Amino acid sequence: MELFAWSVLAFVVPAVIFAGISKGGFGSGVAFASSSILALVLPPAVAVGLMLPLLMMMDVTGLWGYWKQWDWSVSRVLLIGSVPGTILGALFWASADPDAIRFLIGAVALLFVGWQGARALGWIRLGARIGPAGGVVSGVVLGFTSFVSHAGGPAAAVYMLGQGMSKTSYQATTVLVFWAVNLFKSFFYAFMGIFTAETLLLDLVLIPCAVIGTWLGIKAHHMVPEKWFFGITYVALSITGAKLMWDAVT
Repeated sequence: MELFAWSVLAFVVPAVIFAGISKGGFGSGVAFASSSILALVLPPAVAVGLMLPLLMMMDVTGLWGYWKQWDWSVSRVLLIGSVPGTILGALFWASADPDAIRFLIGAVALLFVGWQGARALGWIRLGARIGPAGGVVSGVVLGFTSFVSHAGGPAAAVYMLGQGMSKTSYQATTVLVFWAVNLFKSFFYAFMGIFTAETLLLDLVLIPCAVIGTWLGIKAHHMVPEKWFFGITYVALSITGAKLMWDAVT
């Protein structure tokens, strides 16, 4: 597939800016939606391979914006669990066919929307303190879902929301954890051939979009309510997830 075709760029450019806004702290946890959207028009491996270097660029930008405001004790627990989780994700990826991966990406998207809806309705209550053992389990799930679809945010939130962190400390810790996880899994992506010369070339072109999106997210984090952003995101994720699962089984 020609990645520089206008029909592809029409999806890629907005998706990257959207991911940057989320990674910057506005709508935290939904940056993975970009990979789900790209999987509609690109093979799953191309979609996640294209997004990872850009997510890493956003991580670096985010680290600058939230420097030393993270909680290292929380970060350490999640990172310990993320190592075996990432390895499990790599093993799954190596043995699964593209339709199985497409189905899983779609399922993760729908589960995320369902999880958020259940929280809003009070069916799931987060905030109770979870010990380090539970944090390691969250880290394992984080590593696996992050490898397959860059969707480790909910798993991290299950542990982090019970740690009594401020909004900014929470976001800074998220940035630090996913910077490290993305760096770790990038070695697996390279070894498994998920990166290609064409995706890396397009990544270079899209760097300004990633940086601008992250900067906008950092600004919006301090200034703008997130209600409408989340509403639009959940609708898009529901449609995208259902379409990916349908494509996988048909």
